[in-house]
This record gives sequence, C-alpha cells and structure tokens, in this order.
Amino acid sequence: MTDLQAYIAQRVSAMVLAPLVLVHLGVVVLAVQGGLSADEILARTQGSVVWGLFYGLFVLAAAVHASIGLRAVVSETVQWRGRSLDLASLALGLLLLGLGLRAVAAVTL
Repeated sequence: MTDLQAYIAQRVSAMVLAPLVLVHLGVVVLAVQGGLSADEILARTQGSVVWGLFYGLFVLAAAVHASIGLRAVVSETVQWRGRSLDLASLALGLLLLGLGLRAVAAVTL
C-alpha cells in the first residue's frame, strides 16, 4: 500500500467511524440511564442482524483506522519503513478485525 492509499484509507475509515462512534455512545448512555443490566442488553442484541452489521462495520473501520495510524506513528518514531512495517501493520489490522468480529459474534449471534 502506498502512503497515498494509506492516507485515503485512514481518512475514509475516520469518516465511517465518526457517526458510528456517536451512535454507539448514544446507545451506551441510553442503556445506562435506562438502568439496563448486561443480561438485558445482551437479550436485546442476540439474533439482531442490524446490530451485527452495525458493529461489524464499526470493527472493520476501527481495524483499518488503527492499523494505518499505528503504522504512521511507528514509521515517524522509530524510522521503521518498508515491506516489514507494511506486513506488521497488516497483521495488526487482521488481528484487530478478527478479535473485533469475534466479539460482535458473541454479542449478536
């Protein structure tokens, strides 16, 4: 991935994340103010395709955004560049994606 492609992917992922974060925080506030327990929240999310898609997209955008952002920070901080940094960034992104989708599945399936 070129630096330009990474730049574009990170900006697009940020544009996707922004509204998703706002909705997520709103739902958390409503759940807490409503006095819902963890069991009640899970009962509402189990089997929900809508919540599964919502949080699946959230996880995908977060994995892309975080792995590219960390790649930039590492590159600037420790002067690590090249193919090995790209592969490490990809590995981190795939790890975050896998762990995140596993969590989504646990909550919605």
